[in-house]
Amino acid sequence: MERKDRIDGFGALALIGFATVLAFNQVVVKHGTAGLQPVFMAGLRSLGSFCVLLAWMRWRGIAVSLPRATLAPGFLMGGLFAAEFLLLFWALDHTTVARASILFYSMPVMTAMAAHFLLPGERLTLIRGIGLVLAMAGVVLVLARPGPGEASWQGDVAALVGAMGWTGIALLVRVSALAGVRAEMQLWWQLSVSSVLLLALSPLFGPFIRELTAVHLIGLAYQILAVASFGFLFWFWLMKRYPASMVASFSFLSPVLASVLGWVVLGEALRLSTGIALVLVAVGIVLINRRRAP
Repeated sequence: MERKDRIDGFGALALIGFATVLAFNQVVVKHGTAGLQPVFMAGLRSLGSFCVLLAWMRWRGIAVSLPRATLAPGFLMGGLFAAEFLLLFWALDHTTVARASILFYSMPVMTAMAAHFLLPGERLTLIRGIGLVLAMAGVVLVLARPGPGEASWQGDVAALVGAMGWTGIALLVRVSALAGVRAEMQLWWQLSVSSVLLLALSPLFGPFIRELTAVHLIGLAYQILAVASFGFLFWFWLMKRYPASMVASFSFLSPVLASVLGWVVLGEALRLSTGIALVLVAVGIVLINRRRAP
């Protein structure tokens, strides 16, 4: 696969489309918590996506390959994936889509900071450093101004810590032995380990079934097919083709779109502080994505 040093036209369109899928997923998860306990729903999503992935690999003739060097990072990646979505799903049960999305999609900021020290060729410039500061200011603003009756600091912090798990996965893809394996096997590790961990932990978070309807099951199917199987498979392919921090930076679209969708679909209020935070995060991550001059 040809490695790119910048985002080209195809990459930009692909990342915009993927950001839209992820943004809608936040709304689907938030709505789904009315029918299913969030951690149990996350476990079902991983298990269902794992079955889809196995079927895909069998159809494509891709064998399950477990070289010894990939075992430790593979289990670590699966654990990070489980933690990421346990925290995100729980956060969406306790705070609004807009707030959870802004905090969760601080992941590009964390990735850019870590990549500066760990990944050759992805060091922060002055402009990208300014972008990082702006984005972090947006995150601080969200945490400092909780919405009355619609958010909890526990939910906000859970979304932020979940972003750290996503950052860890993005870096493992680049710096561990997993960098040399197929995207299918990277996803195999995440889904296989997380399905076991999430379903094992779900009894700690209350009854599995709430007020379940057919709409909630349709939403779960969307998560399984469009996000956690083929969606993440595509994201890993993009991570291997384009610079990690630049791929991550396109995530700034997701909290913007998720906030609008939360307002349109769920009737959530869009507060001034939330709008300012969105602008700060979006501008900041655009600057992080700014191409360095020759």
